Amino acid sequence: MPENSVADQSTLAGSGSPLGLLKDYLALTKPPIIVLLLVTAAGGMFLAAQGVPSVLLMALVGLGGALASGGANALNHYLDRDIDGVMRRTRRRPVPGQRIGPTQALAFGVTLNVVAFVLLAVWVNLLAAVLTLSATLFYVFVYTWWLKRNTPQNIVIGGAAGAIPPLVGWAAVTGGLDLPAVYLFAIVFFWTPPHFWALSLLIQEDYREAGIPMLPVVVSRRDTILHILLYTIALVAITLMFFFTKAVGWVYASSAAALGAWFLWLAWRLFREDTRSRARWLYLYSLLYLALLFAAMMVDSSLDL
Repeated sequence: MPENSVADQSTLAGSGSPLGLLKDYLALTKPPIIVLLLVTAAGGMFLAAQGVPSVLLMALVGLGGALASGGANALNHYLDRDIDGVMRRTRRRPVPGQRIGPTQALAFGVTLNVVAFVLLAVWVNLLAAVLTLSATLFYVFVYTWWLKRNTPQNIVIGGAAGAIPPLVGWAAVTGGLDLPAVYLFAIVFFWTPPHFWALSLLIQEDYREAGIPMLPVVVSRRDTILHILLYTIALVAITLMFFFTKAVGWVYASSAAALGAWFLWLAWRLFREDTRSRARWLYLYSLLYLALLFAAMMVDSSLDL
């Protein structure tokens, strides 16, 4: 998932003790992001298996996905160390805080991804490994290195990286990719802009100071909120259209409708009245929304209703 769309992990930072150093390396991986990505990967696995997948396979995909995501996030710390040192929310992270050197962060990120690729290629399948590596490469080079600093559409295009884990989950079970997997990709892809733009509304001054052209920095807040509303409408429409593929059942459909209705309500309330409180509620709910939507997908697949 582009940037650190979940809570900042600078609070994990330690002092200089071995435990503190361990916490700093853990902070480089951005654990909350890993958890959310693994939930979406698990959703793809349950849907592909039409039930509960092999526990061993889930463990292997989970471990490989966690290592790759953590490594990608460490590489993000390395590349963003200059702007992280400017932004108030990130200046105490391990690299700008000078508790971990840039070279160490780079080596850590590369190592985690190499281990993840080998693990998935040997014990899962090559397609799952290649998809996982492609997510890292897209996140690091296309989003972090190029798009983030050059276009307000950074999070739209860059969101493709965070949408790949469900494809990995599907490929791990089936060895291929099919239409339901494309829908899972689309759901996460269209979820990313409203989620991240809501966060950007809360910290737009940080981005302005760092020279990062996030949407609320280059257009008005009103236009940003309109974009949030339009993407939320598209997201909810896609989640409901998914039901008509027959890949999911009524448990998913009813959950998608209820969760989507509340997402739309929060986006509409923000459109009607732009306040920090409403932007914060939308941002926090978006995290819960994605987790619950994929959880409903897993329950639906298990019950086979």
